[in-house]
Amino acid sequence: MSTSFRLSASTGLHKGDRPYQQDQVVVLAHPRVKGCVLAVVADGMGGRSGGRAAADQVMMTAKQVFERFSPEADSPESMLGSIVREAHLLIRLVAIAAEQEPHSTIAAFVIMPNGSCVWAHAGDSRIYHFRSGQLLYQTSDHSYVQTLVDQGELTLEEARFHPQSNILLNCLGTAEDPPLIHHRIPVLKHGDVLMACSDGIWHYFAPEELSSITRLLSPREASQFLIERAQMRATGTGDNMSLAIVKIESIPSDKPDKSAKPRSSSKAGKTADQAAPGSPIIS
Repeated sequence: MSTSFRLSASTGLHKGDRPYQQDQVVVLAHPRVKGCVLAVVADGMGGRSGGRAAADQVMMTAKQVFERFSPEADSPESMLGSIVREAHLLIRLVAIAAEQEPHSTIAAFVIMPNGSCVWAHAGDSRIYHFRSGQLLYQTSDHSYVQTLVDQGELTLEEARFHPQSNILLNCLGTAEDPPLIHHRIPVLKHGDVLMACSDGIWHYFAPEELSSITRLLSPREASQFLIERAQMRATGTGDNMSLAIVKIESIPSDKPDKSAKPRSSSKAGKTADQAAPGSPIIS
């Protein structure tokens, strides 16, 4: 980036119309290096306790690996790869010990101090990159219906409402190793928005809607709006919902931004147990 930048971020978590919460989400600032941020969404599967345990393991692993990460010397691709591999292995060990079948998706991106961004994902939790209200890039789901889209048998709109849209081909905790698919954004620009979310969110929105909402609203307002609108559109059948939104804002490096108002710090990483029943958690 030619100018300094700051990040405005928010997370959202809601159990939807399910009796329990299996999604987890977190946005972490690096403990030692300013301008380095990690966002992670995990959608747990495998029963009430199994799915939540898998998502919790993704969160714990992400925090531990990110704390060890040195932005000046280490590769962000390698760091994200470590999160995916270590979480996958630990979820597999839990499955053996508990005689359960826990699984989890992961959608994670890291913003580096130089303004670049790298992401990795497995399953059908997605990451979107918006610029000036337009979708620049999004992840491709590791799902059965995505293969039908890739083969030209379904449109993206048809895939959203396909009865087998919940069948995953890859995720964390399965017998097969999860894919390590990375995407790099060389330089983020002023106004860029990054959004990671579970299928409980993206299922109810076209990309054009998501790009418009995240452009017009602050991350906190957009998180609240998307959760409320997704719950309304689900008409009583909604899945767990989780999302993390980060917006990039530039600050001229040659002079201070005196017009900027102080921003309150967010408290990411809350759980559904800390919220009133049925209420969204927005941080």
